[in-house]
Parts: sequence; structure tokens; C-alpha cells
Amino acid sequence: MSTQDLTQLYRTIVGFDRINSLLDQAMRQNEAPGYPPFNIEHVSDDAFRIELAVAGFREEDLEIEFRQNTLMISGRKAPTEEARKYLHRGIAERNFERRFSLADHVRVESARLENGLLTIELVRELPEAMKPRRISIARTSGPVRGKPQPVDIDAA
Repeated sequence: MSTQDLTQLYRTIVGFDRINSLLDQAMRQNEAPGYPPFNIEHVSDDAFRIELAVAGFREEDLEIEFRQNTLMISGRKAPTEEARKYLHRGIAERNFERRFSLADHVRVESARLENGLLTIELVRELPEAMKPRRISIARTSGPVRGKPQPVDIDAA
């Protein structure tokens, strides 16, 4: 694993304290096993979709939890009583845990299990205070010493 010196980056950004921990977490996840396989789809500017291939798992075997910008998906299979003899076993039904770091203001909208695919819909919802808006500059009616006259602020 290569390490990057991000000192130059940290000198020019303010309030992004989470970046270092997010990069570290992403590097650790990159080393994690690839089970179960998944897709992340960019549906629109403010919508995303995560799909996990969870063949052999039922809804009651799966758990989805969202806490502090982390989406955790886990699958737990109860051991089966019947002894089966496989000539080839290519469908992995082992327990798993997958974590995804989500940006601020991204929430889970829905989840469904269909044909062995667990699909999780995500939506980004910015609060009104964070949406862009146009700010007009106040005008003065005389020398700079005068009291500025406010001008309307137009919402973008």
C-alpha cells in the first residue's frame, strides 16, 4: 500500500477534518475481501444506488444500519441442519459485513431484495441554508459615510 503526503492539501482547506479519516477508511476497505460483490450507481445529481449480490440470503438474514455517515450492511446465515455433499460449491453463503461512507446530507431512501440483489436507494438532500443563493451588494446614496440602503436578496 502506498501512502500519500497530504500536508499541502490540508494547508489550503478549512473545516474538512473528516477527509483524513475517510481516506484512511477507504484504503482499509480497498484491502477488504470482495464478498459480496456490489455496484454503486450514480442515478442523478442527487440520487445514488448500491446493489449487492446476496444470493441465498433472505430478508430476515440481512441487516441495514445507518449511523454517523456510515451505511453498514450485514448478512448472517444460520447454519443448516442438513448435511449436503457438494461436487462444486460456487455460491458463497457466508456471513458478511460491508461498510460505505456516505457524504453529509445523504440519506437512505429505501431498500429492497429482489432476485438475489439487495438494492439500496440513496438521496442527497441539502438543507435550505446550504443551497446557493444570490447576495446583492448594498448601495449607498452619497459619500461612503452614509448609511447603506439594503437591496433585495434574490434566491437562486
